[in-house]
Amino acid sequence: MVFFIRTASERDIEPVRALLARTWHATFDAIYGAPRVSELITQWHSPAAMKERVQKKGGEFLVADDGKRIGGMGYAAMSAKMSKTALLHQLYVDPHFQRQGVGRDIFAELETCFPDAEIMRLEVEPKNIAAIAFYEGLGFVEVDRVERMAGVEGLPGIAMEKTLAR
Repeated sequence: MVFFIRTASERDIEPVRALLARTWHATFDAIYGAPRVSELITQWHSPAAMKERVQKKGGEFLVADDGKRIGGMGYAAMSAKMSKTALLHQLYVDPHFQRQGVGRDIFAELETCFPDAEIMRLEVEPKNIAAIAFYEGLGFVEVDRVERMAGVEGLPGIAMEKTLAR
């Protein structure tokens, strides 16, 4: 299976939403419970929220596409608060295609999209050991702990950063 990394468009919104629902339930049901995961999916991955990300100036919304399906997605944008910092908001790969290089390929493209950035920063669920290991493999290191990941009460997180090569 060969996936090509490309910029997302509005026609990708529904396939990406379906991918996110599958991935989130597979990853987070055991941590938060299926009802809470469904609630977060509804809040964070609504058609309007996804359309806003696709259209955002200064943001990069990428998908891994094999011509038949979307196997992964990533979204990053420059931080409005932190100088020379790009924020990796989302990087998810369909459970069927994980550990096949799809996430690494998406990230490799994303880290080249922000010429003014010196740092890429993300927040990750502390119990998501697979994601933490993945990000460490990409060169991220833990820099902080946050009480409210993405501003949501009850979602603690680990902040990780990677210095971008220029």
